[in-house]
Amino acid sequence: MYSFNDTNLLLTNEYGKKLYHEVAALLPVIDFHNHLDAAALAANKSFENIYRLWVQNDPYKHRAMRICGVAEDLITGSATEYDKFLAWAQCLTKTVGNPLFHWSCMELKQLFGIEELLTPENAESIWNTANGLLKNEQLKARNILEQLNVEIVCTSDDLSDSLEHHIALSKQGNKLKCLPSLRGDTIIAFQSPVFNAWVYKLQAATEITISDIQSYKEAVINRLNFFNAAGCLLSDHSLDSGFTFITTKEADAAGLFGQVLNGEHLSVNDHIRLQSHLLQFLGEEYAKRKWKMQLHIGAHRHTSTKLRNKVGPAGGYACIGSTVNVQSICNFLDALDQQDRLPPTILYTLNPADNAILASLTGSFSEDGVQGKIQFGPAWWYNDHYEGIVQQIKDLSSYGLLSTSIGMTTDSRSIVSMLRHQYYRRILCNTIGGWVAEGHLPDDWNLLSSMASNICYYNIKNWIKK
Repeated sequence: MYSFNDTNLLLTNEYGKKLYHEVAALLPVIDFHNHLDAAALAANKSFENIYRLWVQNDPYKHRAMRICGVAEDLITGSATEYDKFLAWAQCLTKTVGNPLFHWSCMELKQLFGIEELLTPENAESIWNTANGLLKNEQLKARNILEQLNVEIVCTSDDLSDSLEHHIALSKQGNKLKCLPSLRGDTIIAFQSPVFNAWVYKLQAATEITISDIQSYKEAVINRLNFFNAAGCLLSDHSLDSGFTFITTKEADAAGLFGQVLNGEHLSVNDHIRLQSHLLQFLGEEYAKRKWKMQLHIGAHRHTSTKLRNKVGPAGGYACIGSTVNVQSICNFLDALDQQDRLPPTILYTLNPADNAILASLTGSFSEDGVQGKIQFGPAWWYNDHYEGIVQQIKDLSSYGLLSTSIGMTTDSRSIVSMLRHQYYRRILCNTIGGWVAEGHLPDDWNLLSSMASNICYYNIKNWIKK
């Protein structure tokens, strides 16, 4: 029988233990996709209480609380912060089997030295203990990341963002690097009711009057250059359930964009055509700057209208969408590849039924001298649990090359979620160690320790650099 939440959590074989403790655990963390607040990092923000650090910005916890029937007022509403923390304490023991249980226990232990399981009975004691510890310097925002050996975080930022906090951080000479990455969804959100208002923001940021598709592209390029100068290395697009790509000529796209500026409603097909044209344009621009492109595929975000109205479009209530339209993904990548403008790309799937498809695509597009040009991204969102991570590792091994993997990223709004890199590394090492124990791999320490080092750190470090 194994002990829970000790130094060998999730490590069930001797080879995996050695691989984790002597190799993976010692390596720095590069989190190449997250939603952390750069302002909090620039200010090295203090947290008044454990709720603000641990619960407030974590949609995973919010979702679990909703499943438990907790009133929304105790999740995102006007209830006191202690009452919201207590509501989470009432739910934690109900998350057994969900990764939240592992993560929460790891977070309490590593950040606060608390090994008790949080319950309603000890919630007040844990609240007081944690809040007392939060007065210490090492539990300020940036210091937490440095304590967790985080080297680089790449945040998600809109094209109109000022990036002032990233720029300020770059001048502070900190151990931690906080780089912007472009969340490009607003650029092609032509049917959004706030798209034209966003265009006005873009005009203000660039001092370019946007009157047609050419001036729009000029303004976008202006901001891409600004992001590039601020250290941006990656872009990101959400290709939700039902994504379709249709190659569209410039003249046709120009006419459609004119209709958008005039406030006209596009048909579904015309909207797809215009989005496709701009996606191809953006992909080409990313390649020019040697950025890497991330495609998050398969979320179905329009579920509860009530929750959307209460907590906004990113409140943790989306679900897994239908399987990928592989023809459209291939058409999009191929349109760029034919022009020698396909940037290195990460393909994430929310639907695990697409694992084999996207893993196999890692061998469909290549470039001389570039290792792993197309990456099957780490287990994402609803897949970043134990079984999902194991399955991602096995599918990439079976249909691609695990040795070229770029490891884990959090896609999180919570600073403490950086501990999920430890979670991933434990699972990776245990999986490799299990293969050795079963005779599927040789007991070759030089080979396997080097492989684990590359997956956890060196592959992504080399892959994202310009």
